[in-house]
Amino acid sequence: MKVLFKNYLNTFSGLSKEVWWLALITLINRAGTMVIPFLSLYLTTSLDFTLKDVGWIMTCFGLGSIVGSYLGGKLTDEIGSYKVMVFSLFTTGILFIALQFIDSFTGFCIGIFVVMLVADMFKPAMFVALSAYSKPENKTRSVTLIRLAINLGFSAGPAVGGLIITTISYVGLFWVDGITCILATIVLFLVLNPKKAKPIDTQVVENPVSVLSDKSYFIFLGAMALFGVVFLQYFSTMPLFYKEVISLSELEIGLLLGFNGFLIFVFEMPLIKWLENSKYSISGLMLFGSLLTGLSFVVLLFSNWIGIIILGILLMTLGEMIAFPFSNAFAMKQSRRGKQGQYMAFYTIAFSISHVFGHNLGLQMVNWMGFDFTWVVMASLAGISVFLLVILKKHSTIHQNL
Repeated sequence: MKVLFKNYLNTFSGLSKEVWWLALITLINRAGTMVIPFLSLYLTTSLDFTLKDVGWIMTCFGLGSIVGSYLGGKLTDEIGSYKVMVFSLFTTGILFIALQFIDSFTGFCIGIFVVMLVADMFKPAMFVALSAYSKPENKTRSVTLIRLAINLGFSAGPAVGGLIITTISYVGLFWVDGITCILATIVLFLVLNPKKAKPIDTQVVENPVSVLSDKSYFIFLGAMALFGVVFLQYFSTMPLFYKEVISLSELEIGLLLGFNGFLIFVFEMPLIKWLENSKYSISGLMLFGSLLTGLSFVVLLFSNWIGIIILGILLMTLGEMIAFPFSNAFAMKQSRRGKQGQYMAFYTIAFSISHVFGHNLGLQMVNWMGFDFTWVVMASLAGISVFLLVILKKHSTIHQNL
């Protein structure tokens, strides 16, 4: 056991202190965004909005994310990742606190759009900073560490959020969200100020390629947007399936989905380190991850036995653990051809688009044709994603090991 624990710790070795600080800042930021899981409940119970109203507000949420990702990437190329991250975190904190004072439908649509626009400017800037503070051989593991921070934040956030609602009120969420964003800004200012933190990877592209002319990158983005639509079903339609078809309680559903987070926390970093040292290419690993995620829906067509349900979660989790870190590594490698902020912005936009369409698409199909039909469609979309990644693997001209 002692040897296993030592080997596990060794998987984190070699990462720069700046990457660890970025992970801590991300953890604070993600744990603080506890308004998001309770947003629909707040809108329907506290503001008496209809489900139709909530649907439009969530659309504004997704659109703000798309615009913010684009602006964040553009500004990162022009003024640098540090300034964009500081502005995004601090301003998001102020906006979260202000959001509680809006009680009209139109006002909340505009408010949530602006909040997400500013908040998601952080993502492309953070990825560019992550690339700069990582040695080339450590980039995938650096991304994996950030993912661990995000998963821990998302795990802790809802639990703390539920406690705040119970003891204070929904209003308390907005204050805590805002304050944690401001705290993350202070940490960022103290430890990653350019006067103190020097980039490790400082390669500059003299004649940058525009992302709009990079056909292979758009094949990749299309594959990731489809993968995102499929993956997001585990946070919208799948809980309904567990409740209505498998007859699981809310506690059992929480434990089942929590199993996913536990597996990621324990196994993702060792898995990524092992795969990095293997003979497999990055594009091949992305393909395999998408395939496993698609298979997690296929197995549900055969039985409603709890063992099959657990197998589905295992396949999805393994697919997620492989596809996300290596897709991020691919995007960072590809970005070396042009303006990094622009490239990473389009990468985050691909998943923002998944959020705009994925949840609603799955729920509408369940309502229209039932769960089995939805699983067939999702497995098919995963298949298209795999097909695009096969094309990418064959025709990529970036680097031989992609």
